Amino acid sequence: MQVVLATHNPHKVAEFQQIVERTRPDLEIIGYDGPEPVEDGVTFAENALIKARAAAAHTGLAALADDSGICVDVLGGSPGVFSAYWAGQKKDATANLELLLDQLRDIADPHRAAHFTSTIALVLPDGREQVVEGRWPGRLAHAASGTGGFGYDPIFVPDGQPAGEERSVGDFSSAEKQEQSHRARAFAELVPLLAAL
Repeated sequence: MQVVLATHNPHKVAEFQQIVERTRPDLEIIGYDGPEPVEDGVTFAENALIKARAAAAHTGLAALADDSGICVDVLGGSPGVFSAYWAGQKKDATANLELLLDQLRDIADPHRAAHFTSTIALVLPDGREQVVEGRWPGRLAHAASGTGGFGYDPIFVPDGQPAGEERSVGDFSSAEKQEQSHRARAFAELVPLLAAL
């Protein structure tokens, strides 16, 4: 069964497909080729619903949409919903990462707590809607490392790693990320709902 993921980002489509295959191998995640709606919500949930509703209406399929970002404690939860645009409207991932590192340049390790948040909206063609959330706690490194992942992954160091072996998500294998990520945590909440499809 096909479910459309409301994004034009091929990284997200591939990541979702890998997550889905672990629990629902019968679902095929396909990318969205329709017009991008204006994401004018002020929360992850509002933006996820805007995207999922647009994709469901355009395709007639069940639609998933993820709105996610990095939330830094010392910045009051920012960049948050503005993560993709932190350095401006061009959605430049490298510029976003560099700006965030620069803003935290003088902040000591005990105050660099952060978490990734993923809010996933499911909208069915019959109008039913559901929203779930997953959080991945950790802290921000002082410099980027690794070549894996995308966005802020190279500076995010998840909690729960062995002392002395702490790595950024940029150093994780794809499989490690899929097992632990904020999207995987949110999707785990969604699995019972998908069972009804």
